[in-house]
Amino acid sequence: MRQFNREFFRDLWQISKPYWLSSEDRWLARGVFALIIFLNLFMVFISYRITQWYAVFWNALQHYQSSAAWSQILIFCVLATVYIIAAVSQSFFTEMLVIRWRRWLTHNYLDAWLERKTYYHMQVLGDGTDNPDQRISEDLASFTNQTLNIVIGIFSSVVTLATFLFMLWELSSMIWIPIYSQIFLIPGYLVWAALIYSVLGTVITAWIGRPLIRLNFMQERYQADFRFSMMRLRENSESVALYDGERQERKGFRDRFAAVYENFWRIIWRSMRLNWWTSGYAQVAIIFPLIVCMPAYFANKSIGVGGLQQIMSAFAQVQGALSFIVSSYTTLANWHAVVDRLRFFRRSMGEVHQIQDHYYRIQRFDAPHLILQGLDVRLPDGRTLVHDLNLEVRAGEHLLIMGASGSGKSTLIRALAGIWPYGEGRIGMPGNDRPLFLPQRPYLPMGSLRNALIYPFGLSPGEDESVVAEALRAVGMVKFLAQLDEERLWSHVLSLGEQQRLAFARVLIQKPRWLFLDEASSALDETAEGELYRLIEQQLPETAIISVGHRSSLWRYHQRCLRLLSDGQWRLESQAEGPEAALAFGRFLPA
Repeated sequence: MRQFNREFFRDLWQISKPYWLSSEDRWLARGVFALIIFLNLFMVFISYRITQWYAVFWNALQHYQSSAAWSQILIFCVLATVYIIAAVSQSFFTEMLVIRWRRWLTHNYLDAWLERKTYYHMQVLGDGTDNPDQRISEDLASFTNQTLNIVIGIFSSVVTLATFLFMLWELSSMIWIPIYSQIFLIPGYLVWAALIYSVLGTVITAWIGRPLIRLNFMQERYQADFRFSMMRLRENSESVALYDGERQERKGFRDRFAAVYENFWRIIWRSMRLNWWTSGYAQVAIIFPLIVCMPAYFANKSIGVGGLQQIMSAFAQVQGALSFIVSSYTTLANWHAVVDRLRFFRRSMGEVHQIQDHYYRIQRFDAPHLILQGLDVRLPDGRTLVHDLNLEVRAGEHLLIMGASGSGKSTLIRALAGIWPYGEGRIGMPGNDRPLFLPQRPYLPMGSLRNALIYPFGLSPGEDESVVAEALRAVGMVKFLAQLDEERLWSHVLSLGEQQRLAFARVLIQKPRWLFLDEASSALDETAEGELYRLIEQQLPETAIISVGHRSSLWRYHQRCLRLLSDGQWRLESQAEGPEAALAFGRFLPA
């Protein structure tokens, strides 16, 4: 896993800059961020005043000045109250900015993921980037929160360092180092001591904690894979139950969790080593300024208790600022892993877009009906499925596409839908018509049965809700009328045959002029299949139907058949060839 190199920060900027430079939220975001920076500067100023307060207060105690001591207590209460108000305000505005930035990034990533069917192409064309849902839902939340807090932390450390460095340098002039009866003044002695201590701590911390970046990256992946495998079981519970596959599923769950478990132990051991070092580093830092000051304190007796307290406070501020990486390394390692997951996700989406731009040479144009001109459809390996297909389908016509398994029937439908990039040629369709594609297993979104029926386009403007119930009756699902507004996991409640009936009800509701059916009635018996085809023909006589199927019985509901042969060859046949063709199409042999 790469460390914090130039490529990392370049990609980090590519993820971050759209929100701050071009989003509709940019001016508010900049204003809130400026307010956070102002509050941070104010808090550093208060810390500076408190450090000065140490000298005055402890000197008053040392000299038994009661009134001065009580006066300083009052000043401290005022300073502490103001600091608390600033700290709470900074936390509020930071969280406000985090959630607004996360909202914008979530919308942006969702748009990029859904646009141009990227979510689909990432699975079938790309590397199948693992768990994009997690990257959008969880990684973006971690990214915005950690990025802001790390940036603010770095800024605070720089300002603190710049503020207290001069104080610590001036305080160093009070330190005379006794060496063999000689007293030496080393300019900036305390500053150099803090710098050496912090640099040494940072180098050792980076050396010990470096593997955590890779381990955190893999832990998120293993956990997401484990969660996704259980989601898959829930989505396919009936199939697993019928297969009696619990034993195999249990083994798969345990194997995936074993990866989570083993990697987490690696994180524990590595974190333990890191914590040994950072805890020791933090504890030594408490007495380290005393150690470097004690020789001078006892030698020249020119430093009072107040001065010693001020030196310790200033030293702690400088050392803490210089030790930001030491104190935050675990957070930085986790942040690096989150940024890696997001930038690799962006890169995968970009690679899919490049494939689409490079390989998709199928031109689409507006035409009065479906027109295919010189259409080639290929597989990613270059093998041709359909070569030089020329075809026209007019409104109201019914075309059946048949062929052996693997001949490219479904891939041709994907090319017609515009989601298959490998090919070339021209496809013309009416631009104002919304075609409807029904796959073999209909998609049922989460929500009520009514919402599933009107998916994806909803009801037409002014259309009465009664059309939903009428469509459900027409396809033979009367028993579900009382459950139209129930929210259930309908893909598990309904059998595949019922889901296909529901998809035909969608057709009646959406009334598309171009209907593409990819094995959309395969789970129904031939009688039910025929009833649904006749229903579409009666209620939507102007709708063109392009069907993919294996059953010879489908031929009777179509005027023509496109038969896909081997090596990209095809043959167009018509019912006009004879009445026997309508009943015995399955016996046809390639010409």
